[in-house]
Order: sequence, then C-alpha cells, then structure tokens
Amino acid sequence: MSLNKYNVMTHQENKDNMKKEEKKPQDKSGIKMEGHIKIWDPKTGEVIVDKRNAIHYENMSSALASSLANRSTGFINEMAFGNGGTSVDPTGIITYLTPNTTGTNATLYNQTYYKVVNDNAAGVKDPTRNYMQISHTAGNYYTDILVTCTLDYGEPTGQSAFDNTTNFNGNFVFDELGLKSWEGTENGATNKLLTHVIFHPVQKSLNRQIQIDYTLRIQSLTTFKE
Repeated sequence: MSLNKYNVMTHQENKDNMKKEEKKPQDKSGIKMEGHIKIWDPKTGEVIVDKRNAIHYENMSSALASSLANRSTGFINEMAFGNGGTSVDPTGIITYLTPNTTGTNATLYNQTYYKVVNDNAAGVKDPTRNYMQISHTAGNYYTDILVTCTLDYGEPTGQSAFDNTTNFNGNFVFDELGLKSWEGTENGATNKLLTHVIFHPVQKSLNRQIQIDYTLRIQSLTTFKE
C-alpha cells in the first residue's frame, strides 16, 4: 500500500468519524394537549355535559410561543358560546358537526355569546366565579389549567324564562363552545380559537344557573432519543 493511498484512506475515515460525532443522540421532547369540559347546575348538582374537546394545534402553538416570549398576547381570555354546532331533525335526532381546528381564522360555527374568564383582565365579571387556576404536582410531567365560567341566572340578557324551548336555534341554546386567546381587544376579531367542543343543545334560561369547568392539560411526553 502506498503512503498516498494510506493517507487518503485515513482522511476518509476521519470524515466518517466526524459524521458519527455529528449524529450523536439528541434529547428531544414533545408536548401533548387535551381538554375536557363539564357543564353542570351548581344548585342541583345535575351534570348536563361531560365531554372532551378538540385542540386547534396551530393556534395553540402560536399562543404558547407568544405567552412564553412575554408578548402580552396569546393567553386564554374568553370562553365563547355558540349555537351552530348541531342540527336537530323533527324526530329529535341530533347531527354533530366537526370541530373547527384548522386555519388561523377558525371560529365557532355561530358565536352568540362570550364571557371573560381571565380573572386578571379588566373585563372579567365576578372573578370569584369566572377565573383560571393552574394545577401542578411536583414530579408529574403535566400541568392543568382549570377554567371556571359561571352563567348566572340573569345572564345572558334576553334569555327565555324557562328551559323548555322547542327552538333549538335560539341564541342561548348552546351546542358549542371554545377557549379564545387575547390578541389585543376583548372579543376581538383577531382573537384566536384555541379549543372547540360540540355537544347536544343546552338551553340557558332565567330559571337555571350553569357552571362550566374546563380542564386543559399540557403534558410533556417522555423524553426520547434518535
């Protein structure tokens, strides 16, 4: 073997070794999010809706980045209510639409009401019953945001006296709701839909109080290597 050939082979081996160094395992992690809503009557204890929601991952990623970068936007501010998530035929059969979780301009199908749930916001009404909490136990790889929203007897303005409507298209016969981010103005057109859940129609009327307990879990997936 000539000296030149030996030098060439050694050089190639060095390049291969450098590539191997570059491919050393990199620790990575992933984020999983899921949500769950409970709609119930705090006076009677009746649970009206108990269901998981859908996450709008594009808007949520933008919201997380804005919040972590302290840009004064992206954080949860409102719970939006609508009546466009289902249709009910004359026999009572309910057809459920698909939650809106694509496109940065996604909205509820037909928003008819909203309420501020950010208890640090100037626009919040009764922060003792409309607020957010953070729940984390040391050693766990997940943290829950617990959102509580209460629709009192007198709200929304214009609701029916009793929960006996046969008009499932009424403004306050809710069948969809979602959490929305703050993007500069209360209930603003640029506020992003972060989650969306569709459920059977629930009428809000003067004779009943309704509370929504919304749990949003942010979980770090087990660290993996490649």
